[in-house]
Amino acid sequence: MTLRGLHMATHTKYMSLPTKNVALHTKYMYTDKSLFRRFFTPLLFLFLLAGCKALPPSFVVETPMLNGKKTALSLEEKKQWPHKDPYTDSIPGMGLEKAYAYINDAGLKANSITVAVLDSGIDLLHEDLKNQLWTNEKEVVGNKIDDDNNGYIDDVNGYNFLGESYHEQVEVTRIVALKLGDAALQERAQKELEKALPKALQDRDQYRQILLAVETADADVKKALGKDRYYLADLESFETNSIMLQQKIGVLKQMFSFADSIPQVLKELNAGVTHFSELADYNLNKNFNGRAVVGDDPYDISEVNYGNGDPKNRLPEESHGTHVAGIIGAQRNNGLGINGAAQVKIMALRAVPNGDEYDKDIALGIRYATDNGAKIINASFGKSYSPNVEWVYDAIKYAASKDVLIIHAAGNEGDDLDHPSHPNFPNDQINNGPEIANNVLTVGALTSELGENLVADFSNYGKINVDVFAPGGAIYSTMPGGAYDFQDGTSMAAPGAAGVAALVWSIYPNLTAAEVKKILMLSGVRSDIPVILPSDPDKKAPFSSLSVSGRMINAYNALILAKQVQDKKFNLNKYDFIR
Repeated sequence: MTLRGLHMATHTKYMSLPTKNVALHTKYMYTDKSLFRRFFTPLLFLFLLAGCKALPPSFVVETPMLNGKKTALSLEEKKQWPHKDPYTDSIPGMGLEKAYAYINDAGLKANSITVAVLDSGIDLLHEDLKNQLWTNEKEVVGNKIDDDNNGYIDDVNGYNFLGESYHEQVEVTRIVALKLGDAALQERAQKELEKALPKALQDRDQYRQILLAVETADADVKKALGKDRYYLADLESFETNSIMLQQKIGVLKQMFSFADSIPQVLKELNAGVTHFSELADYNLNKNFNGRAVVGDDPYDISEVNYGNGDPKNRLPEESHGTHVAGIIGAQRNNGLGINGAAQVKIMALRAVPNGDEYDKDIALGIRYATDNGAKIINASFGKSYSPNVEWVYDAIKYAASKDVLIIHAAGNEGDDLDHPSHPNFPNDQINNGPEIANNVLTVGALTSELGENLVADFSNYGKINVDVFAPGGAIYSTMPGGAYDFQDGTSMAAPGAAGVAALVWSIYPNLTAAEVKKILMLSGVRSDIPVILPSDPDKKAPFSSLSVSGRMINAYNALILAKQVQDKKFNLNKYDFIR
């Protein structure tokens, strides 16, 4: 076993996993600079002075040469890397530090904006989130009355479409168990389930064996060394004549190639055992019914009287929504854990279980967010089958009609989503055709390495189906219980993009959702650097070929472009992306 699972251990249906010097080569590179200054610069000055449209920003028309950071990131840099900038820091972050410096220097003021986190439950009492929660001012807390007549009782900070449920089947299991769809779909699902369940059981047993070996070796080596904490150097310098102890030291040395410490290895291995056990016991179990406790019919979209007004997480391990929320909008500059990408109000919508989400919950969640004032909906989830996808498509179109932007995670299978065999629902097109709406931005994941490993090895990609990339590898954010930790996934990339969208929109509120989407795509940093394809580690492709825009989100650039669009000095309609 390669133990790639150490990185993939909590690869659930969520879009997350368990955990410079810049040479700008422009087309004017060889222009006689003195001639440029004498002739072109005065003309450009007069051109701008006359109030005509500005020239396109350089990042729109140029593909810069980017060089990655030569030294390893420090712990603080690892925590903050998504806010760094590929130009100034040689780290492929979103340029947020640079963006906020620009905002302060320019004296720009932000308007209030609400972002809905359509996800698992959120720790509503977290020190970095509790002051950022959206509040339904028309609702009286805990009186069990729908005070504002919006159809939802006690929805003070959002809504919980899952009731008290948590574990769930994945969609392929439901198709087999409930005989959903036609015969061809059921046959395909049956074959997939027959392959997936034995694999989950095998992986669970392998993780258990490795975990036992590491636990035993750890205990024996601690006893031999006479201390409770040791490092790789201690193992390399320790001498013993015991063959058994030598073997155990060898096991631990190998583990240090996967993580910085044995406690971290044990944490990852335990997460792996839990993940594969839950796959077998719940996700792939035809006889499990996690929805029964909710009490509704998940295949009747007209039945809406279910769930409750408490969208908090039910278990400590229900961490996904809390982590996503922190990336978007953890309170900034409060001296605690982290800074969110934007200062927003977070609407908590609990609709994604530990398994596949129901189309009904997602459709109603999108409509709830839209009707209750959210301007952006973050959707860090996805699945390969969607029996009632038309409900979700209708909800997306409804959100578009109300000028609401939806940010969706591309998924963590390492696949090319343009291939018909690799769908990721919800999406904004059918069979790679035209977009059904212009308000969905699909986001792939980057690592902190500005080089061949720039695209995370788990991230899906696609010239048609992925719009842009953002940081998603080893992202530090809020966790339940007032904690903080690193997580991986396109689930972490989407909220980064959502935060940048919120920042731009809060300063330039007259933009439309479609304009904000296009600004984020067009203002991103484009690069042709060869990167390893997630679907085939032996192949490389230009980074610019892996998404519609060929770019990575950049907040500073987005603010510059947004101002030009608002001032009508830049016409977005002249720049389009061919899908």
